Amino acid sequence: QVQLAESGGGSVQAGGSLRLSCAVSKYRDISLCMGWFRQAPGKQREEVAAIETYGSTRYADSVKGRFTISRDGGNNTLYLQMSSLKAEDTATYYCAADPGSCPRKLSSWNYWGQGTQVTVSS
Repeated sequence: QVQLAESGGGSVQAGGSLRLSCAVSKYRDISLCMGWFRQAPGKQREEVAAIETYGSTRYADSVKGRFTISRDGGNNTLYLQMSSLKAEDTATYYCAADPGSCPRKLSSWNYWGQGTQVTVSS
């Protein structure tokens, strides 16, 4: 079992920045694809960014140039640096993990955190 725990959510003014963190259990020992997702009330969950086990990244078009996904050197923590935040970024943000390469379908991700709330006010 892989355990994920998000933190760093909060309320921020539009145009501001916020960094989310995801603590990953046994990340040093297990090869994992990692990703960030978000879900606003009444909307479907969507992939925001993902990072492959070998380091390659991908981003949703809506966040390209504003968000950056990364992980620490020890691969114990996943980060999502969010800048130039917009009201549309308001959502619950989840980190997820899957062994091997990053899935292309949301339903294929095996492990999920509980989420952290991000609220952007304008």
